[in-house]
Amino acid sequence: MTAFEEVLAPNLYYDRHFEMDAVKILPGEYYVSNRDLLMVTVLGSCIGACVRDRVRGIGGINHFMLPDDKREEDQRVGSSMRYGDYAMEILINQLLKLGARRADLEAKVFGGGNVLPGFKTNVVGERNARFILEYLRMEGIPVAAKDLLGNHPRKVYFFPATGRVLVKKLRTLHNDTIIAREMNYSRKLRQAPVAGEVELFG
Repeated sequence: MTAFEEVLAPNLYYDRHFEMDAVKILPGEYYVSNRDLLMVTVLGSCIGACVRDRVRGIGGINHFMLPDDKREEDQRVGSSMRYGDYAMEILINQLLKLGARRADLEAKVFGGGNVLPGFKTNVVGERNARFILEYLRMEGIPVAAKDLLGNHPRKVYFFPATGRVLVKKLRTLHNDTIIAREMNYSRKLRQAPVAGEVELFG
């Protein structure tokens, strides 16, 4: 498995606050479901796209970052966009497999914060935010809500059955877990090719 493969999030648990089953999504992971389930992720520079069939209540979330490739500018942009396309297409593909209809999809997008050290000249959060909005525009998927950019990480709670999203800005961090996780993810992205092609249907 290469770092570019999106992984179905394995972190299922019971959320005592919301009194329901939940899944935690880490960088490079995604999750889709057609049942009443809470999806939770913490975003720094990464993007979390909550995509949902607003008629059928089938929804999913991913957690991705465009690779900060060190190759020439034209090659870097191309490979980065290709990865972003892949990260989104695998999420949409899995939703369609569960019975979602492409014409009924909507998205709510979050993240792209300027939280990683050492990314001052080519701020990865801004690139991620531009990418997701342009991708959804090109694919004709309406953006029902967004909370992008800024200087703070976000904790996102997505309820795909209803489309509800709660966002908590993490203004004070007592550890560097989020930054360390994203820096490690960014390093892995630079080292691996995109894994395979994803074919959309529906």
